Amino acid sequence: MVASSVSRRQMFGFGGAAAAALMLGTGAWEAQSAFAAPTLKGDPFTLGVASGDPASDGFVLWTRLAPDPFAQDGMGGMPAKPVRVAYEVALDERFRRVVRRGSVVASPELAHSVHPEVHGLAPDRTYWFRFKAGSSISPVGRTRTTPAPWHSPRELKFAFASCQAWQDGYFTAYHHMAQEDLDLVVHLGDYLYESGVKTNKRGVTTDPKFHTETLDLARYRLQYGLYKSEAPLREAHANFPWIMTFDDHEVENNWADETSENNEDPKTFLLRRAAAFQALYEHAPLRHTQLPNGPDVQMYRRLAYGRLADFTMLDTRQYRDDQACGDGTTGDCADRFDQDRTLLGAGQRDWVLKGFSRSQARWQILGNQAPMGQTDQDPGPGTTVWTDPWDGYVAERNRLLAEADTRGVRNLVVITGDRHQNYAWDLKRDYGDPGSATVGSEFVGTSVTSGGDGADMTAQGETFLAANPHMKFFNSQRGYARVTVNRERWTTDFRVLPFVTKPDATISTRASVVVEDGTPGVQV
Repeated sequence: MVASSVSRRQMFGFGGAAAAALMLGTGAWEAQSAFAAPTLKGDPFTLGVASGDPASDGFVLWTRLAPDPFAQDGMGGMPAKPVRVAYEVALDERFRRVVRRGSVVASPELAHSVHPEVHGLAPDRTYWFRFKAGSSISPVGRTRTTPAPWHSPRELKFAFASCQAWQDGYFTAYHHMAQEDLDLVVHLGDYLYESGVKTNKRGVTTDPKFHTETLDLARYRLQYGLYKSEAPLREAHANFPWIMTFDDHEVENNWADETSENNEDPKTFLLRRAAAFQALYEHAPLRHTQLPNGPDVQMYRRLAYGRLADFTMLDTRQYRDDQACGDGTTGDCADRFDQDRTLLGAGQRDWVLKGFSRSQARWQILGNQAPMGQTDQDPGPGTTVWTDPWDGYVAERNRLLAEADTRGVRNLVVITGDRHQNYAWDLKRDYGDPGSATVGSEFVGTSVTSGGDGADMTAQGETFLAANPHMKFFNSQRGYARVTVNRERWTTDFRVLPFVTKPDATISTRASVVVEDGTPGVQV
């Protein structure tokens, strides 16, 4: 039985006093007390700095004070009291032309993380930012505003990434990403994995505190500290604004609304989900509108890049029905065609469809977690699919793609993570009809590390290409996707590494795939 919002607030103790403490770190309003910074032992900015959710007049900034991010209690080596943190935004890297100064309060309730939101800046411009706590000054970050809502910019350049299991390899991809000429980065989920980590990519045993699975808030905080100990990840965060969402592993593998993978008691799972969402917020450049309310968070949202593109970020976990037919691989699961099954939930689905009708953008970009296009694993006459992605929710997929077509979406492009493989394929109005129209394009991006070194082509890839005529490209190496969008075309460059289990891998472009304005479908 679904808990009401009131009972959930009561269950998790989210009241007015707690909410007020959390809001101190957003800059939404200021506390009356000074909260003088204590003397801190060591560098409080070990986890770096970041910015996110860019708008035409500003962005959200982020840091977390953690001189000891591996402290057993998950508090980062900070005292259990609020600390005032100052920030500056400038037009130059040396901060000779500061355009915004302010301060926010880092509270122990949010592990001394802060999320000041900056407004009133010029559109389509690069800025630099930094924080100060006590006598310590953070690394400098670089960020950028988006074009004005009425402006049609010449070009948008961004990268998207997902799936970065710490134990599976080095985060070298992020070092290369940080050197790219980008306007922003989109992260599509699996920023961390919930499983315990006993050995690292060098085969060296880790501290026992990391051996257990992440179940409570302190343990999730430790896991984020472990992942953010990777310098390339901090580098990529410091160089560009990020637009982030989650998939499953930020909480637990293949969870669905209040149903855990192993069908544990819903109340127990919701406690875990609340801890996971809070830890995510504490370690990501998210606005106060993404501040969790216990086990609930408003993550689906839309961000405009002038009139060139709209980013519609989906949440395909919180509102979905449980996976059909046992959450596995099936060739005969009738339930996946049920007209009432939903991946998005009615509220989010209606919001997406209204956005299709109202948007004036040339390119509609859906930030999606699990592949939307059909992934048939049977090259013969049958159809065998996984039921966790959109293949388990066929009626809703067909409705979404049909509505995009009938509502006149000019260019629908879906960007997706999850699969640890690179795909470029056509989105069909109905995969059950061989003559069905192509109504959009999807680019599935590989993992940063998950799955280890990978390979250019695999036996599974050959099967996919044989079974899915809408698939135009397959690759199974690690890396990220780099996208260039202008008024005439979209180009996805699949940037891949030869290995991740050793450091210092070089990067190359394995393939470039194009979508032409007004012509749905990919061109290799």
